[in-house]
Amino acid sequence: MRISGICFTRRGSQLAQRINRELLREEAGEQVLTDWYFKGQTLAEELSSEDSVFTQVREPMTQWARQRFQDSDAIIFVGATGIAVRAIAPHVRDKRTDPAVIVLDEQGKFCISLLSGHIGGANDLVRKISEPLGCIPVITTATDVNSLFAVDEYAKKNHMVISNMTYAKEVSAALLSGYPVGFYTHFPVKGELPEGLTWSEKLEEARRDSAENENGGTSLGIYISPSYNRAYFDHTLWLIPRCLVLGIGCKKGTPAAEVKKLAEKILREHSLYLEAVSSVASVDLKADEPALVSFAKELGVPFHTFSAEQLKSLKGSFTSSEFVEKVTGVDNICERAAVMDGGGRLIIRKTGENGVTCAVALLERSIEF
Repeated sequence: MRISGICFTRRGSQLAQRINRELLREEAGEQVLTDWYFKGQTLAEELSSEDSVFTQVREPMTQWARQRFQDSDAIIFVGATGIAVRAIAPHVRDKRTDPAVIVLDEQGKFCISLLSGHIGGANDLVRKISEPLGCIPVITTATDVNSLFAVDEYAKKNHMVISNMTYAKEVSAALLSGYPVGFYTHFPVKGELPEGLTWSEKLEEARRDSAENENGGTSLGIYISPSYNRAYFDHTLWLIPRCLVLGIGCKKGTPAAEVKKLAEKILREHSLYLEAVSSVASVDLKADEPALVSFAKELGVPFHTFSAEQLKSLKGSFTSSEFVEKVTGVDNICERAAVMDGGGRLIIRKTGENGVTCAVALLERSIEF
């Protein structure tokens, strides 16, 4: 996670240094990178030394903020809220992609979640900073104020993709109004469903008990699945977990477009979301194959490779090819690689087209509340 912070006064710089020194550290295996800036000529002599953690901002604030929207996951303003609002206003676009923005006054009395509270993680960052600093956390998102389940925040924390932001808003509105929201998944569930969510088989009864449903009797619910083969509700909000491994083999020099074309075709034919892909896997002979490297990069997932010996060691039934074994030392690449990368269950066997082979494995996972 990359965090950028900025201050404007001497007292603000002292608070920023405390945040940097005590709070923004590596936690739970996540590396936190911080870049601190200051704006103001009076601070230049104090904060421009070689060992300073600060970089002076000489350009206009809106220009600085534009760059931070591109390279940072979160932005911390130590100063007036108005400064932050004016700086970020031209760049605010979409809650799914905007960085978290929080504001602290220079005395550290208040810590405000200003933008991207749930998906961006501003609310969590405010909670993380406020307690040790003794700040009053200011969080205004309705679900948090009412201590209700926040579907967008849950999706982010559990590395799931939201299928439809309109339905996500409907879910929040229904929970705030006290109307039932359905829930369904084929994955094992650990813990109790959050208040307001109802298992799908009980939803009809709950709807009948609600004489005036603002959805006009239309069922609304959350379905956690990589598949869109069936919608369990009239308005189904899919939360798409990253639980599919694409095992891919290809001829040397295969165009990247052919790899993408086959992968998308296979997933589409089986009603599986491309967003559910968690990684791409192959044999180590293909570790530098441009088509595979670029395809994984485009998806934003890791590309893992395994030796022929590792792939051969897998137990199970795989589609065998004498030609593939002669060239690579193992009788099958795509199926074995898909299973090897995470130990999932093979759900789509080898499919070949235009020099590319692809298979899909489903990772074991559970849903936790």
